[in-house]
Amino acid sequence: MQYRTDKFGNKLSTLGFGCMRFPRVRGKIDMAASEEMVVSAVERGVNYYDTAYIYPGSEEAFGQIVHKNNLRDKIRIATKLPIFMCKAYADFDKFFNMSLKRLKTGYIDYYLMHMITTPEQWQSLCDLGIEKWIDEKKEQGKIRQLGFSFHGRREDFVKIVDARDWDFTQIQYNYLDINNQAGRTGLVYAASKGMPVIVMEPLLGGRLARKKDLPPKVRAVFEESGQNLTPAAFALRWILNHPEVTLLLSGMSSRAEVDENIAVAESVAAPNVLAKRELDVVDGVIAAFKESNRIKCTGCGYCIPCPFGVNIPDCFSVYNSSYIMGRLSSLPKYLQATAALTTKKGMAGSCRNCGKCEEHCPQSIPIRGSLKMVKKRLEPFWFTSCLSIVRIFTGTKSKRS
Repeated sequence: MQYRTDKFGNKLSTLGFGCMRFPRVRGKIDMAASEEMVVSAVERGVNYYDTAYIYPGSEEAFGQIVHKNNLRDKIRIATKLPIFMCKAYADFDKFFNMSLKRLKTGYIDYYLMHMITTPEQWQSLCDLGIEKWIDEKKEQGKIRQLGFSFHGRREDFVKIVDARDWDFTQIQYNYLDINNQAGRTGLVYAASKGMPVIVMEPLLGGRLARKKDLPPKVRAVFEESGQNLTPAAFALRWILNHPEVTLLLSGMSSRAEVDENIAVAESVAAPNVLAKRELDVVDGVIAAFKESNRIKCTGCGYCIPCPFGVNIPDCFSVYNSSYIMGRLSSLPKYLQATAALTTKKGMAGSCRNCGKCEEHCPQSIPIRGSLKMVKKRLEPFWFTSCLSIVRIFTGTKSKRS
């Protein structure tokens, strides 16, 4: 196993185990299969394990596995505070202590503010006293390192990075998300500030791993490459080739996936080591994806800021990927990318047809008409009602008109 260091010199395996997708049988986590996967991964050097308070059954299952096999001193545990559920100072302890209980541990190695999308979200936590609470937990040794996971706009990511002296961050990044959410700009910026960067969704929820899920033009590139690597291996190797990446998280659901991912992590010993022929294959895959996109957006960002707040590039990105991921599977990503659960109004439905975006688009995309396509696909008739219910549950409000 290959390792890279965090801010304090701790060695972390370049492959992190994402515990959100433990295998399930009849809706419940398959403990025997999950235990075999985790124990095998630990034995082969994987030492970073990521879960969250809101992942159904994940913290409890992982805590049982770690306790039963006496693994705590061999691994680093990352879990997350559900910030959208925190309405008062006392909630921080309530959720944190429950995570400790589920995980059967007295401390968390890497604790994240879960799913920050805007600076306003972070400020609302500060107003509740989160920084005082963090300082106390770190002094007590109950939180070793503090970070945040991000699902929002690039410009907001930079603001949140600058908001405090974070120990690390976690972003979505893969070869289709170079210009989406934090993207490469955010990756480089965080690394320039000395922040370790953990990459999530390296395979876009598994959609970049399976040939059958790829557009025909993309499959053709892989098949014609002459490389004896799977699409998953290409995608993971590409991420680990970035010097700014500390580790990637893979949500593994089978022993076969554990074996394949560990083999990749063992083969990429250092950043910038991929041969030109491999990088050329990935470039060809990216180009084939772009050719297959329904909306030919490059994510350049010249169309923003929109006077009405629409996050145009990410609206188009999720729309395009929805034909890979599936419509329903893309809705959570759409909510995250457009910050729909906050005071932002980044969804396509907020467009007011002013046309200013089209004046700046170097691709001459009919943006207003394309946003109507996005709205039709990703904001169906029942969407607004469901969104209102979620906002009531989370206590968020929107200015979306």
